[in-house]
Amino acid sequence: MTLPTTPGTPARPSPSGEQWVIGHGSQRAVVTEVGGTLRSYAAAGRAVIDGFGADDWCHDGRGQVLAPWPNRLADGQYTFGGVSAQAPLDEPAHHNAIHGLVRWLPWRRVSQAQNRVTVACTLHPTPGYPWMLELEVDYHLGRDGLTVTAAAANPGTAPVPFGVGFHPYLHVPGGDADTARLTVPADRRLATDGRGLPVAEHSVAGTELDFFTGRPLTGIRLDTCFTGLRRGADGRSEVRLGDAAGEAGEVVLWADERFPYVMVFTGDTLGPDRARRSVAVEPMTCPPDALRSGKDLVVLAPSARWSGAWGIRP
Repeated sequence: MTLPTTPGTPARPSPSGEQWVIGHGSQRAVVTEVGGTLRSYAAAGRAVIDGFGADDWCHDGRGQVLAPWPNRLADGQYTFGGVSAQAPLDEPAHHNAIHGLVRWLPWRRVSQAQNRVTVACTLHPTPGYPWMLELEVDYHLGRDGLTVTAAAANPGTAPVPFGVGFHPYLHVPGGDADTARLTVPADRRLATDGRGLPVAEHSVAGTELDFFTGRPLTGIRLDTCFTGLRRGADGRSEVRLGDAAGEAGEVVLWADERFPYVMVFTGDTLGPDRARRSVAVEPMTCPPDALRSGKDLVVLAPSARWSGAWGIRP
């Protein structure tokens, strides 16, 4: 889809490629060709996620798909099934590879209707991931908000490892991180070293990272992975973000059992115009560094398929 132009003016392509627009009632979302990224999502005229414009390109992971691993991979090096890999170090300050390999690749539109679009990407073997992986993401708007269903398939003849995550920044209703109230139904969190890599797992009970019953975020810096997520009868965990005064409502990010980890990032290290403006809530299938540790890594047998879902309820 080209961007609107004045008569007689050549169309200008978007830095994020094709823009696939879906809607349902007062809801509207835009998914981009570059990265299969959720660029924007609004309901009743209010932005639900803190995305980016059609004339910009994605910064800070906003709305991106993180695969075949989410978060950080130490030194970009790992071995699986006797095969060694070396991924590019795109977090050079900490000597890490971060957020996988597909977030800058072109995705293709598989199908589209008024309220949903399905996009796909084939990850071909590279030195950073020496296997083939088929990825598909379905974005669907309905009465309960946005539902995102991710799928992965192994078309090869050997088992392949993978993990996936997503990186939406949620707008705080009526404010920013310093006026927010956060609820995370987690029993544990991962402690990390100076490179952001897991070194231990601790209970959050009674600590400043215990958000089980909801607490204000004022002055609290988070770049924290939570796990031990408690779930409802529907199998979903729910992270809630509202205003501390309880007057502006809340937004909910839910995830099914395929996503046993959630990263919460208050954006303190971002540029001055974006720091603490919103809160990233990132559902993940595995913890950081999983391709090295093997912790909760998904292993797909030949011809096998995996799927999981998460969503946002404004």
